[in-house]
Amino acid sequence: MKVMKFGGTSVGKPERMHQVSQLITRGEESKIVVLSALSGTTNSLVEISHALAQGDRTAAKQKIDKLEAHYQGFVLDLLKNDNTRSKGNAVVAEHFEFLNIILRISFSEALNKDILAQGELLSTKLFSAYLEEQGIDHMFLPALEFMSIDTNEEPQLGSIRIKLSQLLQQHTDKKLFITQGYICRNARGEVDNLKRGGSDYTASLVAAAIHATVCEIWTDIDGMHNNDPRIVDKTNAIEQLSFDEAAELAYFGAKILHPTCIWPAQQENVPVKLLNTMQPDAAGTVISKEAGSTGVKAVAAKDGIIAIKIKSSRMLLAYGFLRKVFEVFEKYKTSIDMITTSEVAVSVTIDSDLSLKEIVKELEPFGTVDVDRDQTIVSIVGNEIAQTDDVLQKLFTAVKEIPVTMVSYGGSPHNISLLVPSVSKTKTLQLLNKGLFGL
Repeated sequence: MKVMKFGGTSVGKPERMHQVSQLITRGEESKIVVLSALSGTTNSLVEISHALAQGDRTAAKQKIDKLEAHYQGFVLDLLKNDNTRSKGNAVVAEHFEFLNIILRISFSEALNKDILAQGELLSTKLFSAYLEEQGIDHMFLPALEFMSIDTNEEPQLGSIRIKLSQLLQQHTDKKLFITQGYICRNARGEVDNLKRGGSDYTASLVAAAIHATVCEIWTDIDGMHNNDPRIVDKTNAIEQLSFDEAAELAYFGAKILHPTCIWPAQQENVPVKLLNTMQPDAAGTVISKEAGSTGVKAVAAKDGIIAIKIKSSRMLLAYGFLRKVFEVFEKYKTSIDMITTSEVAVSVTIDSDLSLKEIVKELEPFGTVDVDRDQTIVSIVGNEIAQTDDVLQKLFTAVKEIPVTMVSYGGSPHNISLLVPSVSKTKTLQLLNKGLFGL
């Protein structure tokens, strides 16, 4: 059995859903299909939730009505049979009745999670109605019946495996299952979610739970590219990556794959394939245990980085200094991306300013604290690049015009990272594309 995940753009239009139905019926292998919400829906639901949180029920109502009209038009184009179209309209009416009811309910975080879940519930039910109209035998598999997280918001893989196995055993006559990405239940049994990119996470968790032959992630790009095609004119899809290389790229900015998607598949050694819904016969990218080759494979950039430098003449003789610094970040649950040290200073980068004021205040007793916003981490990723001839020479020759403020090298055999001002990001990616790939 394999897992196939389709993102928002892959199901965002009726004709795209028609195409997805053709993809999932190819071949004889059993499949679990994981769907995201229609493109734009989650953003609209976030806006509705925000309006309610601000007490602006009029704005929330306007946004609900606009989204409902979009779904009514979607059903009209998706379904042609009177019976299934009625079912589709009933699905839309049911979920927007809920959204209208919440206009009269006090806003809470639990209610927010319920609001955000509506996108995946709608997309999967409408897709199921279309499959029914086409006479495609399948089983609807509600994610809320098996996908769960613990008190630390971590997926309960053991529980997911047991519950999912039990559900599948009840329908051994079926070969096609449709379920939701992103949504789950928390430790209190309430509707919750796996955060942004959660549909990738769902697919990987499901693949790990059932020991799938492959986890296919279908998007609108033909695999992981060696640079950002939105910024650099000439890029190529990467044929093969190891789990470690893919994890580095996903974490440091490659948008096609969410960072969390790698770990579950890697644990169970389930290959992940990145494929293009618009070009289904393109080779895409295979992510597996084997790297396939050595050397630089890709460049990725992560924006919204904040650099914090703590300078203290006492550092050289201060036993436990770094531990005390890291404890501050741990206290505020803020992860560190890069770190460099010298005898008199330590510099770190973070990607969130939620607790920045508190962090800086607690660091000030250690020395002088400087904060630089609007930074970008540019990562050069590949297999054993630290041992590959000429990589460093080519890298630093390429960026000699760029004001690089930090370098991370040696912490991973797969990654060399540079910190540059965000205004230099585009030029940096273009120079690296030429210097490392000759493109």
